[in-house]
Amino acid sequence: MAYISLVTVVVRDYDEAIDFYVRAAGFRLVEDTTLDEDKRWVVVAPPGAGETGLLLAKAADPGQQARVGDQTGGRVALFLTTADFDQDYQRMRAAGVRFTGSPRHETYGTVAVFEDLYGNCWDLIQPA
Repeated sequence: MAYISLVTVVVRDYDEAIDFYVRAAGFRLVEDTTLDEDKRWVVVAPPGAGETGLLLAKAADPGQQARVGDQTGGRVALFLTTADFDQDYQRMRAAGVRFTGSPRHETYGTVAVFEDLYGNCWDLIQPA
C-alpha cells in the first residue's frame, strides 16, 4: 500500500460541487465520466496533488442525503495544505468561500477553518 488515492465527499449535485471545488476552492477537475443516467465518476484535486483527490459522490438515497454537509459531525474533515497561506486565503475569500474564523498562527503553522458549499469543515493550513 503506497497512498490514499481518493476520499469521498457526498454531495447534493455534481455540477454545483464541481463549481465550488474548481472555481472557489481552486481545485482542478481530474475526471468527469458518466456511468449511467444518475451516476457520474467525478474527481477533483488541488493543483499540486499528484496522488490524492476527492471523489464527489452524489447522494443516492435519503440516508446519504442526510449526511451531505455533516460527514464528520461538524469536525474538520479534510486538510488543504498550501505553500502560500495569504495568497490562497485571499483568493478563496474573494471567490466566496466562507471561513468560520480568522487565521490563527499555531506552533504547527498558519491555519483557518473554511466550509465547503455544504458545510463540511476544512483546514487551510501552511505548515510552520
